[in-house]
Amino acid sequence: KELFSAIELGYRLIDTAIMYRNEAVIGKAVKESNIDRSEFFITSKIPADKEITETDETVKYHVEQSLKELDLEYIDLYLIHFPLETNEGNLRVWRVLETFVESGKIKSIGVSNFNEEQLSYLIEHAKIKPVLNQFQSYPGKHQQSLIDFCKTNDIIPEAYQSLAKLDPETKDVLVELAKQYNKTWSQIILNYQINEGLVVIPKSHSKNHQLENINVFDFKLTKKDINIIKNM
Repeated sequence: KELFSAIELGYRLIDTAIMYRNEAVIGKAVKESNIDRSEFFITSKIPADKEITETDETVKYHVEQSLKELDLEYIDLYLIHFPLETNEGNLRVWRVLETFVESGKIKSIGVSNFNEEQLSYLIEHAKIKPVLNQFQSYPGKHQQSLIDFCKTNDIIPEAYQSLAKLDPETKDVLVELAKQYNKTWSQIILNYQINEGLVVIPKSHSKNHQLENINVFDFKLTKKDINIIKNM
């Protein structure tokens, strides 16, 4: 239900993962929306679990399962969900993902929850560079150096849990800040992140919140407010 309301409101980037066990539901919703497949941007992820990443064959099998579950001809972006124990392990899984890009079943590949050192290793040794790194980012835990590193290396930074883990004091400051813009504290965060060059993927089951989260493009934060948020 919430997926259909999101599509209706104009959301087109949908983030899923093998771990979430909802790839089939998402594939079905995209088809039933009667909106052209090319309008959507679908992201999925392979877990780092040993039984999934143990061999090239197990990696290949699970990526193929993702494609089968989604049943959408191709996946726009596919990520390694969490880093493996070693850089060599990450590279081995990555090389399998590269073959899916070469065959056209996956359009682009990236990572999730990787730090600068893990990213550097991939940049140095991979044939295809990661296009994106998805990681936790919110006021109080911006991970600014990771954001800067990604931008310097032409890797798109993508924030998850933008709204989920704020401490009460931070939230109070944002609530006050939001009043002058006639916006909510969550809209302030999303506007800030988008204007900092991050892709955001807020999660909401409520149609009202989905509408709120997409209605963040009609105002501009002052330099002073941007700095207040950045230094939280």
